[in-house]
Amino acid sequence: MSQKTNRPDNGRRSFLKKLGLAGGAVGAATLASQVQAQAPAPEEPADNSSGYRETDHIRSYYDSARN
Repeated sequence: MSQKTNRPDNGRRSFLKKLGLAGGAVGAATLASQVQAQAPAPEEPADNSSGYRETDHIRSYYDSARN
């Protein structure tokens, strides 16, 4: 009688390890290549105004609060 040894399939294991590493590398490269949007430059206040200014986003808030 011959005995078979139960060896794990190293080829499959190494393939799955490489597949996991490749997926992580692709995800990292994707995140690194994304360009972040730049915020628009703030509006310069008028020389004669000081304190409260009603801007577009404040007007839109007031409109939403009325409804």
